[in-house]
Amino acid sequence: METIENIQAELKGILSEKRYQHSIGVMKKAEELAKQYGINTHIAALTGLAHDIGKEISNVEKIKYCKDHQIEIDEIEIHNVGLLHAKIGADITKKYGFTEEMQKAILYHTTGHLDMDLLAKIVFVADKIEENREYEGVENLRKLAMQDIEKCTLVILDHTIKKNIDKGVLIHPDGIFARNQLLPLSLEK
Repeated sequence: METIENIQAELKGILSEKRYQHSIGVMKKAEELAKQYGINTHIAALTGLAHDIGKEISNVEKIKYCKDHQIEIDEIEIHNVGLLHAKIGADITKKYGFTEEMQKAILYHTTGHLDMDLLAKIVFVADKIEENREYEGVENLRKLAMQDIEKCTLVILDHTIKKNIDKGVLIHPDGIFARNQLLPLSLEK
């Protein structure tokens, strides 16, 4: 498996400085959350670092990459090509020797998914609350993430769905399915 330093060097060459700093922030937050929840911090850090590796590929190149690598594109992704960066990132990280679990965490980091395990939830949450993120309520989410990763994931999914409704854009069903799976669990607590 590639080292953090090797992936950082590659990202520095393909991402804008802002996106690179975001990736470093997600790496740090994923590592912190992994420590809190007792999973491998190195795996979480690597996954967080690489999560946006496909983000700044042009939309035309995203479509081409998916066709060239036989990656299925659904109807929502046709209308919001930016979502494809998660599928592309998961595919790219195969060359680094990322495990299937790590690839799925990258795959699910944008929309959420029914099959999110703890690593996937950590990367999903870290992406939204890393130190460079500034929006109303982020401090509360940072606190919640350290107390209850499930609840934090649910709150972020709710926020994202509401935001997309307000913007009048299509909502990927993976996020809705993930929310509906997590909601009964949070009500039981």
